[in-house]
Amino acid sequence: MIRIGRKRLWASFFCFTAFFFLLVTLQVVLELGKSERKIKVSSLQDGSLKLEEQQKHAYQFFNKQELYSNTRRVLDADRYPILLWWSPLTGETGRLGQCGQDVCFFTIKRTYQHNHMTKAFLFYGTDFNIDSLPLPRKRHHDWALFHEESPKNNYKLFHKPTITLFNHTATFSRHSHLPLTTQYLEGIEVIKSLRYMVPLQKKNSLRKGLAPLVYVQSDCDPPSDRDSYVRELMSYIQVDAYGECLHNRDLPQHLKNPASMDDGNFYRILAQYKFILAFENAVCEDYITEKLWRPLKLGVVPVYYGSPSITDWLPSNKSAILVTRFSHPRELAHYIKALDTNDQEYEAYLEWKVKGAISNQRLLAAIQERKWGVQDITQDNYIDVFECMVCNRVWENIRRQEKGLSPRRWNAQVNHLSCPKPEAFLFSSPNIRWTSLQEMWIPSFEQSKKEAQALRQLVERNMNFTAQEFWTLVFKEETR
Repeated sequence: MIRIGRKRLWASFFCFTAFFFLLVTLQVVLELGKSERKIKVSSLQDGSLKLEEQQKHAYQFFNKQELYSNTRRVLDADRYPILLWWSPLTGETGRLGQCGQDVCFFTIKRTYQHNHMTKAFLFYGTDFNIDSLPLPRKRHHDWALFHEESPKNNYKLFHKPTITLFNHTATFSRHSHLPLTTQYLEGIEVIKSLRYMVPLQKKNSLRKGLAPLVYVQSDCDPPSDRDSYVRELMSYIQVDAYGECLHNRDLPQHLKNPASMDDGNFYRILAQYKFILAFENAVCEDYITEKLWRPLKLGVVPVYYGSPSITDWLPSNKSAILVTRFSHPRELAHYIKALDTNDQEYEAYLEWKVKGAISNQRLLAAIQERKWGVQDITQDNYIDVFECMVCNRVWENIRRQEKGLSPRRWNAQVNHLSCPKPEAFLFSSPNIRWTSLQEMWIPSFEQSKKEAQALRQLVERNMNFTAQEFWTLVFKEETR
């Protein structure tokens, strides 16, 4: 009986404890609900940011340090500089973000344009256009440009009159304030990895059914004129072309979707080849894409055409074949045929990978020192870092002014985003295959210079302008 009594006593005790825990949990949930309804970045009133309703502005990019991690600090603060995304890249209507010790309010809402706390306007290059710009531009209004893509997306940005309108830049150029040159390379270990590498003996055996070279492009006839070169090259050596451009070989059905370009099965197909034609869609200093990094990951020798200074970024002095070192595709074909039949010479291009020895200190330093990651949720991405760079600089000037010092001025330089005029290969003839370059890209580049000059004149006038005014000025430039 005593044991039964004790059991009942303990049972009652556990029931009471569980009931008490449920009550406390319910109370906490209710209080959190009330708190969330109170915490919200509201509209700016009288130049002050006030937090009122609910904390629901979630950033679409990973690993963003949010000010909400310290609610008390948020509630105690009521004024922050505003950074307005004029190009609605992030889609955020309002978010307080913390960048080290600095806090800024990020938004895409243009209603903040004339607020006295607005300090900078952020632009995404591909979406930058003349239809609407934040004018008049006040002396304390900085313009910041983020543009990681090919010049074919917006040529007028690549001319001095336009690029020098900006104060802060994040571009593929090593000279920009936030260089994105290695944006397509996840890390050093990725290119050192032997995961996909196929032994040379097996590659030689596979050569019975595969060409020595593979070409995978579906963006045909771009400004680099790469298809003209590969078409000529095909006259002297066999090339398997899986993409829409110069297509002569099919991928398995499940890999035909462009989304499969990073599929492991697609990688395994490419890894069987000895050489990959790695041609960029444009020829610009430091414009380097997955075209280069992919074959290096897979243990295939890239035959590269693109950035003129590509040797500054290769893992070793002998890790790629450079098209520009050959006067004609015929000579390149002859060299590749020689390597194809000489295992020792071929393997010399892969020695760095087999040994895991990257001798390029510039590449190693760039990866180690960059503050953002690629496909890595444990690191900030380059959008985060770009925002914080501008935020930190805005706050630097706020502190300087508090000390009675003149604000510091940052200015974009021509080498922050610069590409030469598209050119056809010397062996090309003006036939129907060359018309895209002759009739579209070269005229587009030439007109973009006039557009850049017209834009500069109108922005310096510091008044809103219409598209008609802009194009009238462009055509006026053409008639001079």
